[in-house]
Amino acid sequence: MKDVMIRILATQTGDNPREQTELAEFSTEGRLDCHDGSGTLTYPESELTGMEGTVTTISFTPEGAVLTREGSVTGRMDFSPGERNTFLYETPYGSATVGMETKRYSSTLTEQGGTLEIEYVIDIDHAFVALNQMHIQVTEKKEY
Repeated sequence: MKDVMIRILATQTGDNPREQTELAEFSTEGRLDCHDGSGTLTYPESELTGMEGTVTTISFTPEGAVLTREGSVTGRMDFSPGERNTFLYETPYGSATVGMETKRYSSTLTEQGGTLEIEYVIDIDHAFVALNQMHIQVTEKKEY
């Protein structure tokens, strides 16, 4: 595993495609374990994301990824392009079953870092809620 810097930009578009909302843009330290384009990326969530006390792990391959959260917020999201699945989203305020369909997935992650881009639709009872996009940039942590 390697110490890395992770920059995440997450956006969401609701019913009006002209109104894109930035959910979060932040940088954090994390750990990357990657071999031949597959591996794991792990980082702690912060107060900024509203999930302080949660650890996020993204298990990725060139074809798809699974994001799991453990701690104050728990959940598992399967990003398999062209597939719809459901996941249980649990927070301190309650839980909900949410539907998700991955529209686009791209990974250039290697042992040195790279990018992970995911575009997915969230629905509740098959009713559109939002189009979400995540852009994750991973770079080697520089020691000074």
